[in-house]
Amino acid sequence: MEDAGIIDLFFERSEQGIEKLSEKYGALLMRIAENIVGSREDAEECVSDTYLAVWNRVPPERPDPLAAYICRIVRNLALKRFHANTAKKRDSRYDVALEEIADCFPVASSVEDEVEAKETAAAVNRFLETLDQRDRILFIRRYWQADSIQEMAEQFGMRPHAVSVRLSRIRKALKKQLEKEGISI
Repeated sequence: MEDAGIIDLFFERSEQGIEKLSEKYGALLMRIAENIVGSREDAEECVSDTYLAVWNRVPPERPDPLAAYICRIVRNLALKRFHANTAKKRDSRYDVALEEIADCFPVASSVEDEVEAKETAAAVNRFLETLDQRDRILFIRRYWQADSIQEMAEQFGMRPHAVSVRLSRIRKALKKQLEKEGISI
């Protein structure tokens, strides 16, 4: 079923909307949530909460594209769960991905910093547009969906070391681009 049809089911307040959403995007949502929280049970709860959030927001919202909309919701819910679960301890999988890219971005602590964060986001989007498709997908899968190096290596038919090297080069290029645009790190 097309995304517009799924959204129409939500506007009709039909529970089939959730069923169709789950059929089409359930596996993707589970992968994102599980990559972040590291637990199948917590991931299932995040996905269920995502369906509830979509039910409560659509209508009046009519998200386009639907996939990006629901992925953002599940990611945010999973991040909240992750932070709640690891408030006093370290979880290597997601923390490692964040540490890899942390030195590319400034830390926001004031209104000015938040404005700079928005400018940084726009600069990152411009940077991603300059990458070839494979590099862009690697970047998004690693730093947005929190996929492991091993998973990406298997998907792209690469060795894990090659994926790591490629991501390192992408991060260096991103940092260079942000500095070139005057975004302080």
